[in-house]
Amino acid sequence: MQHHSLRRNPWAWVPSLYFAEGLPYVIVITLSVVMYKQLGLGNAEVAYYTGWFYLPWLIKPLWSPFVDLLKTKRWWIVAMQLLMGVGMAGIAFTLPIEGWLNWTLAIFWLLAFSSATHDVAADGFYMMALDEGNQSFFVGIRSTFYRLATLAGQGGMLIVVDWLIRRYGNEREAWIMAFGVVALLFVLVGIYHLLMLPRPHTDKPRDFAARDLLKEFAHTFITFFQKEGAVPALLFMLLFRFPEAQLGKMSIPFLMDPVAEGGLGLTLEQIGVIQGTLGPIGLTLGGILGGICISRGGLKRWLWPMVWAISLPDIVYVYLSYAQTASLPVISVCLFIEQFGYGFGFTAYMLFLIYYARGAHETAHYAIATAFMAAGMMLPGMMAGALQEWMGYRGFFIWVMACCAVTFAVSAFLKIEDGFGKK
Repeated sequence: MQHHSLRRNPWAWVPSLYFAEGLPYVIVITLSVVMYKQLGLGNAEVAYYTGWFYLPWLIKPLWSPFVDLLKTKRWWIVAMQLLMGVGMAGIAFTLPIEGWLNWTLAIFWLLAFSSATHDVAADGFYMMALDEGNQSFFVGIRSTFYRLATLAGQGGMLIVVDWLIRRYGNEREAWIMAFGVVALLFVLVGIYHLLMLPRPHTDKPRDFAARDLLKEFAHTFITFFQKEGAVPALLFMLLFRFPEAQLGKMSIPFLMDPVAEGGLGLTLEQIGVIQGTLGPIGLTLGGILGGICISRGGLKRWLWPMVWAISLPDIVYVYLSYAQTASLPVISVCLFIEQFGYGFGFTAYMLFLIYYARGAHETAHYAIATAFMAAGMMLPGMMAGALQEWMGYRGFFIWVMACCAVTFAVSAFLKIEDGFGKK
């Protein structure tokens, strides 16, 4: 039996594992915004409260070593999926009670923590359970299923919630039912992976002494900040997405708010179709093109075109806030352009994290770099709602365009070797 489970076909678990990695992230980061907005919270409250949900991804490097040391990666994957199922059920149970806001915020935070832990375990397991050839072959498959989870969360779930609202006439009940279904899905996924994940012989707890662990931990952190060009690199990690971090928090509220309040007044179903299909398609195509360009010309050559690509398309929101068009094709094209530019430009950012993390402690240094990435999204995102309420949508989107100067400034000081990223 042991031998059989070692040879399990990766098609039986890689797609489902990465779908299960993508779905909770999109539920915690994006759907929570829609839900709180629909249940009556203002933009400032929504942005501030949901901004805190980035924190577990921000502090992930602090506990990721323990996922390596305690239990097996396989154990962590199944345990976190079952825990996320319980968490989704918890949201469904607490939405109807008094004090629902505090309860759901706490449970969303638990979901974020479980999801971040699941990321660490799943990525580590992927490398243990597959040889190098299969790792390369399935890297596109895993990102595709992660994207499909985004489509299911941002698109499918919003369309279902909208249908439930129209069917039952109650927004809160619609969200309760939606979270109930997702809870059941996660419990089933956890049971499926308990049965279907292989058992690689390298996936076992490590022996360790607490003193050695702390010493190694400290050394890993110190060497991260001692790398050549650390200051411009850290500023780049934190501030490259400064405009996008603010825009991302306010894009869905802008689509939802009535025209009289400066928004576009779209239904959840319309937002689900645009944000859940055309947006991710644009993002994916931009990312694929970005990867092809860098593999042919290198990161240094393509950095500035990508800086322009991630910044300039934000202007579509300035246009939409002034035009306030009701035309779905026009809105769809605008959001497709913005997401395509973002996908293309974001390739440079992700590749720079890999570039900076190279050398000893590569995995740990990459985890620290992604923590800086999360901080760069969390802090500007938390203040975005208050800024929007103060400036109105038009003023806010003009402010976002002005913030693109920060992206240009932090990109100007980077030192990148010729040919890095080139095949």
